[in-house]
Amino acid sequence: MRRRAALALVALGCITAITVSWWALALWPMPATTPLWLARAREVCFGNAGDGLPNAGGWILLVGEPLGMVAILLAVWGDAVREGLGVLSRRWTGRLLLGGTAAGMLVGMRWAAQRVLDARGEPFDALASAPVRLDREPPPLRLLDQAGDTIRLEQYIGRPVVVAFVYGHCETVCPVIVHDLIAVTSRLGAKAPELLFVTLDPWRDTPARLATIAATWELPAGAHLLSAGVPQVEAVLDAWGVARSRNTTTGEIVHPRLAYLIGASGRITARLDGSTESVVAAVEALDQHSPR
Repeated sequence: MRRRAALALVALGCITAITVSWWALALWPMPATTPLWLARAREVCFGNAGDGLPNAGGWILLVGEPLGMVAILLAVWGDAVREGLGVLSRRWTGRLLLGGTAAGMLVGMRWAAQRVLDARGEPFDALASAPVRLDREPPPLRLLDQAGDTIRLEQYIGRPVVVAFVYGHCETVCPVIVHDLIAVTSRLGAKAPELLFVTLDPWRDTPARLATIAATWELPAGAHLLSAGVPQVEAVLDAWGVARSRNTTTGEIVHPRLAYLIGASGRITARLDGSTESVVAAVEALDQHSPR
């Protein structure tokens, strides 16, 4: 095989490997112990539609980038690629390589399709977008934390509180939300809000498991992970208007990045996406509007 044809096949192989890695980064389920930098890299590269899948821009990147690289390769070395593939197809080792590659791509496409189907549901984009300023009474909240203590919003009057909605088996946005809110406590120090994480999955995040999940997430002292019986938690989620869709087969829950900031007065002041910057800005705005 001529050197140019061999180099063209190597380039085609590199594009295939990059494409596989790219799709795996975008779609592979991430456990709660996923390093923050990796979860953040995926969200930055592909966005998040609220269901753990890439947003529209992410899908365009996933499909468009490999097609663009192949188009450039064919435009520059089209004859060399065709020559190299022809040589491979005439050898049994080449046919084996081509067949294995094609089979692997079909399996990968089938897996990606199933991953999308498993996460299918309303993406809740409207709830996961820009911060919304509010001024209303919060719904009731009375649940158990990881220490077995009963937590009520009323006990935090006089201090800002962030109420966020996550769950322990979440492999997509929940670890990012938790890390972001922990970062808020480091950024704001004494001005940091109290953190209350209400589970979206009372079926598995039972009160007995909360301590293990809190340790896995490395929740700081004063942060509370909340649960109770399924009917009680579901009633709380409904009262707070938390949009969600649970796959009864896998247990995966489609949900938005959603958090509420409650001011020292005990009233909800903002609906946020739970990111560090949005929460810090909202808490600092509380200081600016508080009476002197």
